[in-house]
Amino acid sequence: MGEDDAATAATNAARSRYRAHPHPHPHSHSRPCHGECGRPGHGVYDASTDPARVRALFAAAPWATGYGIACGLPPHHLIGVDLDTRPGTDGAAELRALARRHLFTIPGTVVVLTPSGGRHLWLTGPPDTAVPNSAGRLAPGIDIRGAGGYLVGPGSRTDHGVYRTAPGTGGLAPAPCPAPLLRLLLPPPRALRPRAAPADGGYHGQGLVQFVLAARPGQRNSRLFWAACRAYENGIGPSLTGPLLDAAHATGLTEREARATITSAARMTGHRG
Repeated sequence: MGEDDAATAATNAARSRYRAHPHPHPHSHSRPCHGECGRPGHGVYDASTDPARVRALFAAAPWATGYGIACGLPPHHLIGVDLDTRPGTDGAAELRALARRHLFTIPGTVVVLTPSGGRHLWLTGPPDTAVPNSAGRLAPGIDIRGAGGYLVGPGSRTDHGVYRTAPGTGGLAPAPCPAPLLRLLLPPPRALRPRAAPADGGYHGQGLVQFVLAARPGQRNSRLFWAACRAYENGIGPSLTGPLLDAAHATGLTEREARATITSAARMTGHRG
């Protein structure tokens, strides 16, 4: 499959309201932000359901022979269950064991076969719940693609081969993630109370924290980035980092994602964080 075929498959995915972007994108880490600059080159943060936008992204990435589908974003709020198969590891068997142990059934859903012999299950999550990415945390051979992650779209060609939809699943819609499985994917609730905004930031610092806490799905990174920029511009960036991290975590961002966004804001405002 060449670039034009990849662009066509990704455009068709966008028409089905999946958020698509070119893959691989070797310059996806070259931008010091998560798409706020408006230019391409952010990998999964460029993902769009606009077919014209997806075509433009491929025009800017002529080397791409595949595409990614962003997880955790509306309208599908995808959760990817990556079942790996290699000597001594059988992700599919591990998932079946989890299903027996926690009393849930794997629903009929979209399944994508990977070149290495594994498979990706496409599930959907609640719109107000951010599932973190993980590798092997659930069980050996099971990786999870959630908020900030992506799945390689069917038809994509990589150095290892082609990703294909499993027979009989291409016409299915992604099924809701079973509630017992969803509980296993979510981190335990934090016992600590959020840190207060620094006294030297006063009302302004509290307002920035509340601005982040009010974020809806799809706004979390952009609101955190904006608030962190204002904090650094007003000289309270370092002291407000803790409260902003707590607020971001409360909205569903992982600490790693939140720290990356705050670091980007520091750079954009001429600080080192």
